Amino acid sequence: MERRFSDEVLAVAGIDLEVAEREIYAFLGPNGAGKTTTVRMLTTLLRPTGGSAWVAGHDVVADPSGVRRAIGVALQEAALDPLMTGRELMLLQSTLHGLPSAEGVRRSEALLDRVGLTEAAHRRVGTYSGGMRRRLDLAAALVHEPRVLFLDEPTTGLDPVSRQAIWKEVRHLNDEGTTVFLTTQYLEEADQLADRVGIIDRGCISAEGTPESLKAEIGGSHLELRIAEGGAERAREVMARFGELMPERDGILMVLLPHGASDVAPIVRALDDAGLAVESLDLVKPTLDDVFVAKTGRHLEGEAQHEAPGTAPQEPPVEQAAPA
Repeated sequence: MERRFSDEVLAVAGIDLEVAEREIYAFLGPNGAGKTTTVRMLTTLLRPTGGSAWVAGHDVVADPSGVRRAIGVALQEAALDPLMTGRELMLLQSTLHGLPSAEGVRRSEALLDRVGLTEAAHRRVGTYSGGMRRRLDLAAALVHEPRVLFLDEPTTGLDPVSRQAIWKEVRHLNDEGTTVFLTTQYLEEADQLADRVGIIDRGCISAEGTPESLKAEIGGSHLELRIAEGGAERAREVMARFGELMPERDGILMVLLPHGASDVAPIVRALDDAGLAVESLDLVKPTLDDVFVAKTGRHLEGEAQHEAPGTAPQEPPVEQAAPA
């Protein structure tokens, strides 16, 4: 599947991916990598300029109506009317999906309760916090009980409590059988939720697999040690017997562990036998950040924004070029 906006702008460069039924698939990448463009194509909001794609058994070009009936979509910027109440918006969504009135009321009330908005359902959406709007958008995307749910950066800009609430609901939906396609900038989010992860960079898939398999590709765990002053040279000799030494960082000695955590105790005993005092010790396992750096050559900027959730990141020019 490919999307070109002009001769100079290739937003998605022929990606090839497959998501299994009942799977949570995390699409991981920086701003401008092509995540949102891919979601817009898969949800029929944007026509591919090359290749093909099927969602829930429906061709996104030949049968867009079939795709829309089978999916729920919560985009990064929720298009919620601020003058409507939460309850009014849910009932409108149920009507647009053709649900009978009584069934629409039943599902709307059940979903409002499920996302913790029953007490706020009578309030206008314009009074909702960012986390409340995201939860309402999620509930609206579920009113017709879709087989596949697309979530485009659902927790960007949210505080930790709101983020955890979204994660809990995603897990619950998946346990009930919903397939989830999740785009995110947050490595922790992908690691916590995803059965499999796809890393997209500059419009291409650079890596794909389970979080654990991707981490295993770049090597095993390593041990970081700080030795009492004067003992570093002797400590290096001892540690080298157990694994390959890594470059030091700020006085911390590091060694790769061929057998993982089971190597820690023998190293500590050997250092003790050599009369060396260990001031600090840390077993470090590979992270998705290590994977991202190894595959793309840079860190994911979303992790820095993770600490300051006040403002959602803006889409770059390539993503903004996509028509509605």
